[in-house]
Amino acid sequence: MSDMTASTPDATASAAPERRRRGWGAFFRDLVVIILIALLVSFLVKTFVVRSFYIPSASMEDTLLIKDRILVDELTPRFGEYSRGDIVVFRDPGGWLPSSPTEERSPVVEGADWVLSLFGFSAPDSDDHLIKRVIGTAGDHVVCCNALGQTTVNGVPLDETYVRLSPGATAPEPVPYDVTVPEGSLWVLGDNRDSSRDSRYNQSQPSQGFVPVDNVVGRAFLITWPFTRFGAIDFHHEVFAGVPAPGDQ
Repeated sequence: MSDMTASTPDATASAAPERRRRGWGAFFRDLVVIILIALLVSFLVKTFVVRSFYIPSASMEDTLLIKDRILVDELTPRFGEYSRGDIVVFRDPGGWLPSSPTEERSPVVEGADWVLSLFGFSAPDSDDHLIKRVIGTAGDHVVCCNALGQTTVNGVPLDETYVRLSPGATAPEPVPYDVTVPEGSLWVLGDNRDSSRDSRYNQSQPSQGFVPVDNVVGRAFLITWPFTRFGAIDFHHEVFAGVPAPGDQ
C-alpha cells in the first residue's frame, strides 16, 4: 500500500481545523489592532481637539439643561480668539466654585473613570469647571444696566433674547457693574441670569470677575446627549452684531 499524500481524505480533514484555527487567530489579532487604533485616535482627539463635559447646574438654562452632555472645541484656545456670544468652559479662576466634600469612591470605580476619561468617554472633572456665555472680550466696556435693565457693551444695549427671565419679569435682577475687560481676559454671564454665579458675583475675588483666557478649556459647540436635544449650540452672535470695537464708540 502506498504512503498517504496530502490529497488523501485523512490529510485533508486534519488540515481544515488547522486553517480554521489560523483564521480565528488572525481575526482576533486584527480586532485587537483595530480597537487599539480606535482608542489611540480617541485619546488624541480628546487631548487636542474636543472634550466631553456634562452640565452640572441650571445657570445656562434654557440654552443648556442640567445633565446635558456637550462637546467642547479645544482648538480655539490654541489657534483662534473668542467672540462675544461664544459659550466657553473654563477652570475656576479662584473662589468662583464653593468648596465641596469629595465623594468617596472605590479604587476600582476611580480607576475605571480615569481610564474612560482618557478617551473622552467620561467627564469626571465637569464639577470643577464652569460654563458661561462671553459678553465682553479684551478692551470692551461692559455696564449694567440701562433704564430698561439691559447690559451695554461699548455703549450699545444688548437685546439678549436667550436670557431666561423669572416669571413676570421684563429684565434680569440688576447686579451693577461698570468694567473694562483687560487684555487676555473675558467677562462672562450665565443665560439663566438670576441663577448664575458669574462675573458679576465674583468681582471681589482675585480675578475681579474676569476669566483669564489661559483658564479657558474651549468653546462648547454641540449637545450630544440626551439624543432628543442633539444639535449645535446657538452662540447668538447676531445679538452682538451692532457692538463696535473698543474705542470706536
